[in-house]
Amino acid sequence: MELREVLAALRAGWWLPLVGLVVGGAAALGVSLLQTPLYTSSTQLFVSTRDTASTSEAFQGSQFSQQRVTSYARLITGEELAQRVIDRLGLEDSAEHLRDRISATAVTGTVLIDVTVTDESPERAQRIADAVGAEFTEFAAELETPDGAEISPIKVTVTDGAEAASAPGSPQTTRNVALGLLVGLLVGAGLAVLRARLDRTVKDPDEVVQLTGVPVIGTVLRDDALEKRHVVDRNSNTRTAEDYRQLRTNLQFLNVDEPPKVIMVTSALPSEGKTTAVVNLGLALADAGRTVTIVEADLRKPKVTRYLGIVAGVGLTNVLAGTAEVEEVVQQYGPAGLSIIASGPTPPNPGELLASSNMYALLEKLRDGNDFVLVDAPPLLPVADSTGLAVFMDGVLLSVRYGSTRKEQLQQAAASLAQVGAKTLGVILNIVPSRAELASAYGYGYGYEEGGDKPRGS
Repeated sequence: MELREVLAALRAGWWLPLVGLVVGGAAALGVSLLQTPLYTSSTQLFVSTRDTASTSEAFQGSQFSQQRVTSYARLITGEELAQRVIDRLGLEDSAEHLRDRISATAVTGTVLIDVTVTDESPERAQRIADAVGAEFTEFAAELETPDGAEISPIKVTVTDGAEAASAPGSPQTTRNVALGLLVGLLVGAGLAVLRARLDRTVKDPDEVVQLTGVPVIGTVLRDDALEKRHVVDRNSNTRTAEDYRQLRTNLQFLNVDEPPKVIMVTSALPSEGKTTAVVNLGLALADAGRTVTIVEADLRKPKVTRYLGIVAGVGLTNVLAGTAEVEEVVQQYGPAGLSIIASGPTPPNPGELLASSNMYALLEKLRDGNDFVLVDAPPLLPVADSTGLAVFMDGVLLSVRYGSTRKEQLQQAAASLAQVGAKTLGVILNIVPSRAELASAYGYGYGYEEGGDKPRGS
């Protein structure tokens, strides 16, 4: 995974490192607060030999002592010494439990032994450490005194007495919290990257080209207000309004010599913004002085009339069935330039009607009287209605919902159009979050001039 992709994954999943940071720090703090504070007290023992009159004897004695300190460190943590300390101080602990709180380390290359005692009470830790020093001095003398002799050749001396700790040695709350924050941050960042790697939804225009063979000809920024009312204010200069004006411009320049006039807008699955795209693209074209007719051809779940707030009575199915003429069902929307043909009553055979010769004749008639005919068709994958209709079109626009439509779904939708010989003009990438890398790449945040219609990202 390239650095650019990692950074994009972190930007898209920025909240995961943040959550990891909070959870990691809180968990470390909670664990630290739940732990019983433990205090440490230390003492140091010096091991030497007696009767070293000459330098050579002193050297030999030093080597002998160094050989002894490792064994002595093991003895200090044994049950025998622990029992002696218990008897000396009158403790109620068992020898096995006490020895677990005593540690001894032979300092490499020296004759020193560092002894550390850990306890819940700083005073008791000090007392035990002092007792360990005193008892081991006697214990070592007993072990090293030869039979029949009165004095041991090895002498153990306490060189550093124990002191009561002023603060607990564990838990180290500050260190634990810092470590928890770091681990949480790294885990969150890892999850963000993993999430991006496992994400099979469409987000990258380059991937769209690979999957479909056609480019993204328009991107529409996510707009909460648009999701509620579905129609952009025709006089506004909002980002979303500019997105549809840009789509209008890119559509007009797809083929200058033979521009497509009869265009179907569909999607792989429902709820991918196709009807909203049809409505607002039609409005944008009408605002540019084009005559446009929108045909509500999603006969199973029509939404165009509901979004525009017009009558949904007679319509396309009446014309196709021969019970009405097209002039009788066309409704005008707005000041001028945009006409709507509602779906009409729901038929029992939508696919057959849409693929009929009557539908072809209707589209040819509308072609002659309009600059553009936009057909809102059913989604491709759930039903076969659109594949039969697509062959009548000059081209097809695929609406894709950013971060929702899966790559295999888009690829399958494009393949189904290719199988019937339909021409896919391009993809409309809908509902792009403002924080997405794509939004920045396409220049969102730029101050558009009113009526600005320059191509962007095409």
